[in-house]
Amino acid sequence: MGRFGPWLLCCILSLCLVPAAGAAPAAPIGREARLTPVVTAVKAVAPAVVNITSARKVSGRGGAGPLFDDQLFRHFFGPGMMEPQNQTEESLGSGVIIDGAKGLVLTNAHVIAGGTSIKARLLDGRVLDASLVGSDPDFDVAVLRLSGDGNLPQAAMGDSADIMIGETAIAIGNPFGYTNTVTTGVVSAVGRSLKHEGGTYADLIQTDTAINPGNSGGPLVNLAGEVIGINMAIQAGAEGIGFAIPINKARRVVGQIVGGGRVTPAWLGLSGQDVDARTARYFGLDRPRGLLVTDVAKGSAAEQAGLRPGDLLTSVGGTELDDKDQYLGILRTSPVGEAVALTVRRGSAEVRLTAVPTAFSDREAVAVAGERWGLTVAFGKGVAVTGVAPGSPAARLGLKAGDVLIQIGGEKLVNEVAFTRAVYLARMHRTVLIMIERGGRGYYARMGVN
Repeated sequence: MGRFGPWLLCCILSLCLVPAAGAAPAAPIGREARLTPVVTAVKAVAPAVVNITSARKVSGRGGAGPLFDDQLFRHFFGPGMMEPQNQTEESLGSGVIIDGAKGLVLTNAHVIAGGTSIKARLLDGRVLDASLVGSDPDFDVAVLRLSGDGNLPQAAMGDSADIMIGETAIAIGNPFGYTNTVTTGVVSAVGRSLKHEGGTYADLIQTDTAINPGNSGGPLVNLAGEVIGINMAIQAGAEGIGFAIPINKARRVVGQIVGGGRVTPAWLGLSGQDVDARTARYFGLDRPRGLLVTDVAKGSAAEQAGLRPGDLLTSVGGTELDDKDQYLGILRTSPVGEAVALTVRRGSAEVRLTAVPTAFSDREAVAVAGERWGLTVAFGKGVAVTGVAPGSPAARLGLKAGDVLIQIGGEKLVNEVAFTRAVYLARMHRTVLIMIERGGRGYYARMGVN
């Protein structure tokens, strides 16, 4: 091309790059092209998601801060400024309608705990009063009933046993009061456990979908527009780690709440204790962990599974056990009748077993109180002690027939159901705080258990 070759080539290329006069601009992307699976899933579920406002009465001082503690301030304005006053406190959360005809809403127990007035706002703007059907704090599940004649939208339920790690997960809820907020992510893991102040939540879905305060109780949804979980918590101090209750577990709890107003706790029928350093070395562990089985009830789920006294229980449902409290927490959130995998150290051998938890009924509670503490009780106006076994923990404490049990382990014994729960929670404690009434006076005492 000679010396003009490069210049000529650039000119030709420039002309090729200039758009033809009057050429039409690129066609805009239509709505159909933007209708992704996420959009479709949200459109299917969002009408059934409700924003929950729960109001409760709390007692507080008339004023707060150092000024109200100043003696001079109290002298001029009087002590009335400092007296407790009832105040209204509101909490925000989410829920999902699971039965439109009956107006049933599934949410978290902590969302409505202590609420005296509960309202639910739907996507279409309606605000309905809600009443509590029942709740269970161990599972963190509650069921509400909305006012009105029913005929409400409801969400389709998925199968949390069919969840795939890495599949898209969509959270819909009311974070920080921003109603009907949608966030997306993936299912990060299943079978997770989460420790909390009252114990351990087990068998949770982990997701990196943004879950914030106010999302609690809202649905976790798959791309088919099905609810696969109920959002419940985030990992404190960590981004991208949230947890949801598998919908299969939540639905079983709902069935018990709607059917009888209470959830019957599960148990295996064993007693145990924490592991010390010496026992850990015997079993070849690098540190003390697990639950050392000390007793197995005859005919219990533990016996049928093949557990024996002296076994070291190291994992339940795929979750490694640190101590007795974690075992109790996991069992509290295990549904009755659902098989659970157990890993046991028996001497130097590792044994894998499967147990099916049974219901810890009122009858079981009475039996455990007799076998574990030496107490025979009767129910009427309170829980009356009718007998004390000689040499038992109750006898050593000085309990006798005619005493009335008021509290066990901090649980008020308002009825037989409360007694069953109290025994269930305290059944493996080495020391149990009780309150009794004798001769019209109340007494607190600690009962030591072998």
